[in-house]
Amino acid sequence: MKVIISETKEELGQSAGAYAAMIIRDTLARQGYANVILATGTSQFETLNQLVVEKDIDWSKVTMFHLDEYIDLPVTHPASFRKYLAERFLSVVPPLHASYLINGEGNLEEELKYLAQQITEHPIDVALVGIGENGHLAFNDPPADFDTDSPYLIVNLDEPCRRQQMGEGWFGSLNEVPLRAISMSVRQIMKSRHIICSVPDERKAVAVKDSLENEVSNAFPASILQLHADCTFFLDKESASLLTAVETVDRNAELPK
Repeated sequence: MKVIISETKEELGQSAGAYAAMIIRDTLARQGYANVILATGTSQFETLNQLVVEKDIDWSKVTMFHLDEYIDLPVTHPASFRKYLAERFLSVVPPLHASYLINGEGNLEEELKYLAQQITEHPIDVALVGIGENGHLAFNDPPADFDTDSPYLIVNLDEPCRRQQMGEGWFGSLNEVPLRAISMSVRQIMKSRHIICSVPDERKAVAVKDSLENEVSNAFPASILQLHADCTFFLDKESASLLTAVETVDRNAELPK
């Protein structure tokens, strides 16, 4: 696992987005198609901004999944992750081969089965993820389920997670934040060939330290990334401010291959 620390979150996003694009291009050249996972939320703004302007990606050969979606939240709501991806990604790049957006408004069991079938048929080449202030990976809040083999599951959102969503401005009050969501499972995320984890901002510093310097534990869900064969963390100075022992790569150095 590598950690790349940038001066600012803008530089973080440029590095992470460029690295993701490099992997997608290399994957397309090698096998003719690419399957990707995209994360959402404020932490991903800069990374996605860079990814969508990258050149020489044949998006018509790319299939996209995403990590999570609230249950019973309309797609028109500002906090909808389907809306987020439609506006910030799908409407900006050329048409993809396919995109599988999580629908939390219909028959949930049927949605879980459908998504499981699709992602099983599309092994993931690169996953772009973030981590929450509580250390969650996707919406797998602590103590996260590290054991389920289900690709997607229904999860209860803990109060720290819900307070983060409110604090980021997606909701006007805590009571407006849904209590449940559909989330990609930890094991499914870990099946990705490459993982890029973008985590800016000082408010994530404790979670970053817990994830990178504590022992792997479902009390710190993102700590599981320590066990992945090809995971790169992209941090800024603020989110990395509490790290003491983790291996780092200078932001000016060559990105990992």
